[in-house]
Amino acid sequence: MTGNDDGERRWSIGELAKATGVTIRTLYHYEEIGLVPASERTPSGHRRYTEADLRRLYRVRALRGLGLTLEEIGRILDRPSDDLTALRALLGAQLAELDLQAARIGQLRERIGGLVALLDRAVMPDPERVMAALELHSVYESHFDQELRDHLARRRAELGEARMSGYRAEWLALLREGRRLMLAGTPVEDPQVQEVTRRWEAMAAGLQVGDREVAEQLKGAGLALWRRAGAQLSAEISRQIDWLEADDLPAVMEYFQRARNVRQDG
Repeated sequence: MTGNDDGERRWSIGELAKATGVTIRTLYHYEEIGLVPASERTPSGHRRYTEADLRRLYRVRALRGLGLTLEEIGRILDRPSDDLTALRALLGAQLAELDLQAARIGQLRERIGGLVALLDRAVMPDPERVMAALELHSVYESHFDQELRDHLARRRAELGEARMSGYRAEWLALLREGRRLMLAGTPVEDPQVQEVTRRWEAMAAGLQVGDREVAEQLKGAGLALWRRAGAQLSAEISRQIDWLEADDLPAVMEYFQRARNVRQDG
């Protein structure tokens, strides 16, 4: 490390590599692409890095740590120091992508956790049931492509785990009440049935994902999944809810639909 007439320090490429932990090979590459060129050269042609070069290198490292590409970093650093709009846009996009990845990981964690719980519920798990659960998820993915699954993941992340737990609890409560009314033979026109149906619709509205087009796509995928694997879905859900029989879920869904039809026709 040397000084200069202006009082600033200077670093050779080897000294800069040692001081910052960046390899000499990387520094050569940064210079080749114009990202961190040495500001000065000695009479014999050796690179000399200034304090400004060092600060720029530290900024490159920091931005790389945030997941930005070298090309993106170059565009950021070449703008005036007081113009942070490009950085805001890039970091906003990066944050959105990280949120999506986190939501995907959350979905995967829940799926694996469910399988682990299934395996732990019996000393000798039923192989057919385990394989059926895996098959059911494969059927789900065949109807909900990655884009739709990402919409669902983002919506779940927006709502947060506490609200999602609340929705699950409400779903079970409404399902239990609807089943009770159905088994009691309560007509769908009855105010009690109509009230439960309205609450069911309000819950569904609160969970709605994306704009109207996305919502329609999700609805279509859900209906297609139900047509293909409704019986299997009902059986799996009923195994997880001790008071629900395998045939109850489709029957309650049909009961709610008739209640909605009555209100719409009226």
